[in-house]
Amino acid sequence: MSADPTPTDTPLVLTDPWTALRAYTPARIALGRTGASQPTSALLAFSLAHAQARDAVHEAFDVASMSIELQADGIPTVSVHSRATDRPMYLRRPDLGRRLDAASCDRLRKVAQGAVSAPDLVLVVADGLSALAVTRHAQPMLKAIRARLPGWSIGPVVLAEQSRVALGDVAGELLGARAVALLVGERPGLSSPDSLGIYLTWAPRVGRTDAERNCISNIRPEGLSYEQAAATLAGLLEGAKRLGASGISLKDETLAHAPEALGARLDLEPDQIRASDASTDTTD
Repeated sequence: MSADPTPTDTPLVLTDPWTALRAYTPARIALGRTGASQPTSALLAFSLAHAQARDAVHEAFDVASMSIELQADGIPTVSVHSRATDRPMYLRRPDLGRRLDAASCDRLRKVAQGAVSAPDLVLVVADGLSALAVTRHAQPMLKAIRARLPGWSIGPVVLAEQSRVALGDVAGELLGARAVALLVGERPGLSSPDSLGIYLTWAPRVGRTDAERNCISNIRPEGLSYEQAAATLAGLLEGAKRLGASGISLKDETLAHAPEALGARLDLEPDQIRASDASTDTTD
């Protein structure tokens, strides 16, 4: 008969010395190991996150439901579609997602013709690469934005299917808006399948480049809050109105005027934030 295995005090999963740092980041650090492999729990969590990211890319944007809910809140909407007829085409042909189909162009022209005056701002809600982000965050984000802009005339919310960022410029130009802010589902990550972004363009028109837009990213409960994003957008809009431009010439100054708010997020005192600002290169 073989002898019983010798008992050992070695745990099945060996932990890393920096495990405590996991409390400060959703990044996959200090996962531990079992022999030369990852623990089963870490592997399963990674597989789940990957599946959630893939699902977010392919999830459909329920435009009809969102339109009904927004209109119930007194917010007018108009639905449009890009030249990408379906999701596979949208993923294969990014260029088609940047332009509106003919029927959508006609629809926006009719809206513009029926308006008493051109709006200061048009808000576009676009599925982008994560309709999940739009479904979860677009409505509260719209409410926060509208509450921050009492002096701005805002056109109907444009709900865009199979849309890329540049489609917002097309919609803004057709509606004659001074500015367009496009709320879009960002490319899903392994820790954020529902991240929302906002792209601002002053004087939108076909042919604007990324250098002429400002981006506010990672809007979700685990990232940038709706209120913070709305405050940033309001500040950028006021700056764009003064400059007559958006993009690389327009800087976000909201944090520079609110060190206490940043300190609260980092658990630092305001004086520490100001000292850090003074010693950091901010030329970017």
